[in-house]
Amino acid sequence: MGRATRALASRRTADHISRVPTILPPYALLAPVFRFKHLATLAGRAPIGGAREVALACFVAARLAAECGLGSDDDVESRANRSAGAKAWLGTLALPAGVRTPAALCVERSAAGARLALSREISSLAQAAAAYLDVPSRAELDVLAASLAG
Repeated sequence: MGRATRALASRRTADHISRVPTILPPYALLAPVFRFKHLATLAGRAPIGGAREVALACFVAARLAAECGLGSDDDVESRANRSAGAKAWLGTLALPAGVRTPAALCVERSAAGARLALSREISSLAQAAAAYLDVPSRAELDVLAASLAG
């Protein structure tokens, strides 16, 4: 080994590796925040059929409910259009009867934007779908229900 190589090898790492700045440049975008990532992951990993469709139904219901909880300025008409589209889509899924009704009620109540009613419906959906959901997915629904209840 040469003298320069030995000198570099004996130095601490912090002495010759510069630190990466943690401040984003002004043109950089912030990393997107993805809500309900556990429900989406469960839907992506579940086999085709009942468990996947239940996870997808819970994901869609949670997304619609979360939009009402954000206090967004969406008008009733746009919420009603999203609700009608989601309800039509839910009709194409092969959901168990115990899950179909709470999921449809969540989607319907999202059109009105009533947070307390949505909280109750999300809780009942989480209970009905408990056999199909894993613990983190169920926790996401419970946190959403609690946040909607205020």
